[in-house]
Amino acid sequence: MTLFKKIIYGFWAVCVLTLVALFIFNPDFFDPENLQLYFNQFSSGILTVYILISVFRGFFLLPSTPFVLLGVLLFKDDPWLVFTISMFGIIITTTALYYFSDLLGFSEKLSSKYPKKMEKWKQRLNSPLSTLIVMVWSFFPLVPTDLICYIAGIVKMPFRFLMLGVVIGEAILVYIFVFLGHSLVF
Repeated sequence: MTLFKKIIYGFWAVCVLTLVALFIFNPDFFDPENLQLYFNQFSSGILTVYILISVFRGFFLLPSTPFVLLGVLLFKDDPWLVFTISMFGIIITTTALYYFSDLLGFSEKLSSKYPKKMEKWKQRLNSPLSTLIVMVWSFFPLVPTDLICYIAGIVKMPFRFLMLGVVIGEAILVYIFVFLGHSLVF
């Protein structure tokens, strides 16, 4: 493992542990009103930070769901803004992960460690049902969409079919999270 990857994984672990500790020792912090008050202190740059997080979170295989829900809290008066930023981030991440999957070194690792599974995924993602497979995968919130983007890039699935599946599946899911989340919280 390279030093860069160790730093990234370390940073990710520190962030997760910090959030868990904060949740254990100060659960009121996660109350929607408290979160909104906290983030309003930084209102001048919060939109920029939210956009950057939405774009770059996929490189660390972080799911978009918590960030979509955070956006609902931060921008409660504009759910369409949250939807648009979330989808923009998903589209950018999908594109980058597809085209840079080889550069990140995943193709060699996955191909050597799981040759039979990679061959099955190559057949699946280059079949007429590939868009449907990606769409269902993208819609299901318990599996990371970023993973299918990596795999699609590795097996050279046609990009337009990947993007179509991701956009349809994620748009439905993000819409539900944004507008259902908004109606439940506010």
